[in-house]
Amino acid sequence: MRLKLKPTLMTALAASAVALSTATTALAEYPERPIQAIVPWGAGGGADGIVRKIMSIAERELPVSIFVENLDGGVTSIGINRLMNSPADGYTIGALTYDSVVTVPWEGILPGYSLDKLDMISLVTTEPNAMIVGGDTDYSTFDDLVSAAKAAEGNINVGIMGLGSMTHLTLLQLQETTGTRFRIVAYPDGSPGQKEGILSGEVDAAVTSLGDFAPLLTSGDARGLVEFSASKNPGFPEVPTSEEVGLDLQTGSFLLFATPAGTPDEAKQVLEQAIKTAWDSDEFQDWAKKVGVTATWMGSDTVTEFAMDFQTEIFTTLEELTDQGILE
Repeated sequence: MRLKLKPTLMTALAASAVALSTATTALAEYPERPIQAIVPWGAGGGADGIVRKIMSIAERELPVSIFVENLDGGVTSIGINRLMNSPADGYTIGALTYDSVVTVPWEGILPGYSLDKLDMISLVTTEPNAMIVGGDTDYSTFDDLVSAAKAAEGNINVGIMGLGSMTHLTLLQLQETTGTRFRIVAYPDGSPGQKEGILSGEVDAAVTSLGDFAPLLTSGDARGLVEFSASKNPGFPEVPTSEEVGLDLQTGSFLLFATPAGTPDEAKQVLEQAIKTAWDSDEFQDWAKKVGVTATWMGSDTVTEFAMDFQTEIFTTLEELTDQGILE
């Protein structure tokens, strides 16, 4: 017996075949136009430098260019909002840092924010926090700063990147560990504000990363007293680690890439491979060491779980600090 298909079903199958063929052709041609990379921080900061460097190498693997756009403000919320609301077509990718994953949702800065609105592509760097002072201060060592803080309790200004930020939590842990108390000065715009604070003398020190302050460290306008890490930073080997100054404290941030949720898998695979090739290159690895960031790779198979778990862990810490009255 010969099976006969109804005309309506035959028409539907034919239409589906045409649609599938068209979609396959479209994806096979991806990318056809320039790709936007959003940096939710201002130009000249550590995150901006990382994104521009890795994208400048990644675009060599693609038939189109990648243009970087800085959308600063709202502790990364302005840039992340643009990313979440961009078309999920593979032509917009954005960078996320600690504040994008923790501070923005914790403080409710962006209504409706959820990591579920993003597809994580990869994590490319981790950056331990560090204590940095101005180049013309009297603090030559970490012990000098701690001794001064104990003698002038609450009168030494230390710049952080924002209340509830990783740098804030690091300073709170440092105070508890060393029995000190500093006057906290928050810079919601991140490292650019901290740099101005150090150069103007508004703050005596800043909790940030060596990578963010690389130009000032190299010029001598700032110096690192300690990096809250277990291993030496190859870019700044003169800066002691936590262990070397007698501290049991290791903290830091990261930078990862994401696209709007629902971006086609084929497009995400192309982007991830281009970024991975750039990350693997000697050019990026050597650059990362030079500026003091740690090249760390997580692909799409692990980065989402990392981001979710990290957010949950820090939220728990923030809740405990709020219950203790340390945070409002």
